[in-house]
Amino acid sequence: MTRSVVAGILILVFSLPPQVTFGETDAERRQRLEAELQNVERQILTQQRLVEDKQQERQSLERDISIIETEIKKAHLGIQARAVAIAQLDDQIDEKEEILEILAEKLARQQMSLSELVRKSALLEEYSLVEVMLSKQSFSEFFTDVATYQSIKESLNESLAVLHEIRQDTQEQKGQLESKQETEAEMKRIQELEKGEIEDKEAEKARILTVTKGEEERYQALLDSQRKTAAELRNALFQLLGGGGGIPFPEAVRLAQYASNVTGVDAALILAILEQETNIGSNLGSCLFTDSHSGKGVMHPTRDEPVFMAIAKVLGFDAYSRTVSCPLTQNGVRVGWGGAMGPSQFIPSTWAIYGGIVNYGNGWEYDKSSDAIRRINGGSVSNPFDNQDAFIATALLLRDNGANGSYHSDRLAALRYYAGWGGASNPANAFYGDQVMNRKSRLVQEIQILRN
Repeated sequence: MTRSVVAGILILVFSLPPQVTFGETDAERRQRLEAELQNVERQILTQQRLVEDKQQERQSLERDISIIETEIKKAHLGIQARAVAIAQLDDQIDEKEEILEILAEKLARQQMSLSELVRKSALLEEYSLVEVMLSKQSFSEFFTDVATYQSIKESLNESLAVLHEIRQDTQEQKGQLESKQETEAEMKRIQELEKGEIEDKEAEKARILTVTKGEEERYQALLDSQRKTAAELRNALFQLLGGGGGIPFPEAVRLAQYASNVTGVDAALILAILEQETNIGSNLGSCLFTDSHSGKGVMHPTRDEPVFMAIAKVLGFDAYSRTVSCPLTQNGVRVGWGGAMGPSQFIPSTWAIYGGIVNYGNGWEYDKSSDAIRRINGGSVSNPFDNQDAFIATALLLRDNGANGSYHSDRLAALRYYAGWGGASNPANAFYGDQVMNRKSRLVQEIQILRN
């Protein structure tokens, strides 16, 4: 059996959706999916430890082929883990949609009941108490009608309260549904990116084995031939999303080393993150603040829009002509929010943490004393679309995420940069940390060549 056939079988096996068991209950399905996910996650962690151990060895053909094979296997496992996670999300989305249907029916019934109560109340209010009393043959009939009137009024108030509660619950359920749909769309997008990464690694492995024929001496010669010269690096462009395109690589290194000096984060890690964000963010395109997707704005209306407007006001740019990242779409339908800004791809609410945009209860405004980036770079106010400010912002966040130069801490800091502290331990997000560390390894060598 040839290597390509074996690789094809592996791709097929690891890309299969979660096992389907017919006749199982919802509870049994949830339990099975959770068990499958835990099993895959354990395998991913095992492969990750193998990669980290191999990274400590001297660079050689055997080591690098082993790392490539392990990363391929881990990537396949990541796809498998996401397939299970997506299946879980599908179930949760179905549940939320069912709840929303029930709430919609309940809302319709309550509105009909409320309309009837309002009609009865309006009829009773057309008569004065004197008229009602004179129209009755006995006091008992009169007092019965008064009691009925009071009962209707109380029912009306109760119905309004129930209606308000249903509407509030509906909004909460819709918010949760949108969040799960956004997560699912992001996972599916990652699936496609990682499949491309696997194909690249398979091709890299095949090329290395073809050129070197398994000989160490030939492999070292191949590495030497692949290393860019200082002249090539000086003429190369470092691409920055939202930062005006490419800047000369030496300028990017200078900015990263400056940020490294004031934060302690490796310059190569800063560059690796910015390169990774540009690679991922370029797939999202760019949107104007005013672009509408399914009747919704680009940014989260309460979390990010007010902050973005405050940033625009203090920097003096037109918020309605500035491009930011677009929302995610799934099957042509918009899910989630966009709004990431500049090279660091911070959403406005994240930029506010380091850029001095605060809310003291009267809306968002700029506070010079809270601008951590300005304190380092100087100037009047920090700017997410300025390259130097963006480099510092990235370095500050990586520092606060625990980056200290070791493979493990830098990879974890990268994962926190992408998925937050809660999502950093999720094996489904492992691809981001792996890709950043691969980029960092290459950039360390390129920075060293540039210095020589």
